[in-house]
Amino acid sequence: MANGEAVRVGGVDIQRELEKLEEMILDSPRIFSRTIVNEDQLLDQLALVQINLPAAFEEARKLLQHKEEVLLEAEQYAQEIIETAERRAAQILDEMGLIRQAEIEMKQIRQRVQQECEAAQEQAMTEIERMRRQAQQELDEMRRRAIAESEDVQAGADDYADRVLQDLEQQFNEMLRVVRNGRQQLTVEPPSRVDSASRPGSGRTGDRPKK
Repeated sequence: MANGEAVRVGGVDIQRELEKLEEMILDSPRIFSRTIVNEDQLLDQLALVQINLPAAFEEARKLLQHKEEVLLEAEQYAQEIIETAERRAAQILDEMGLIRQAEIEMKQIRQRVQQECEAAQEQAMTEIERMRRQAQQELDEMRRRAIAESEDVQAGADDYADRVLQDLEQQFNEMLRVVRNGRQQLTVEPPSRVDSASRPGSGRTGDRPKK
């Protein structure tokens, strides 16, 4: 049998019986290049092999058919495993594709959010700078107005003080004129003593009668 496999039919090992037949021939004596064998034993051995050969062939056929069925089942099972693996691989690839797509979309969203944040931050900084400049302008305007109002108040105060001083100057000038007139009157020559004595009540203190 192929690959040294023994085929047993009804308890008979065909391979072993063929080996016995070979040993019987090889162990037989040889005379003048001829082998002398026991004819009865040889015929019995051949008969034993012949009787069991059809059953051995049928057994071998069945064994071969069984092997073919096993191989077919194995191939079908392997094909099912391959198909299942291919479907799973395709599913994994699809899932990986979805995951990859999700990662790409997430990256795009992250970039868009970052850009929007940067734009908002830049806009906020611009708005803050605009408000700062506006506040500075308003502060400068308020300072200018305050200075102008202070200058106006100072000018008004100066005008008022000037008017007050001018009035005082006029009053002082009038008083000075009165004082000067009084002094001029005092510098006029006084009247004679006779005139003074003849006036009633104009007597001197030394002429009054003693008490």
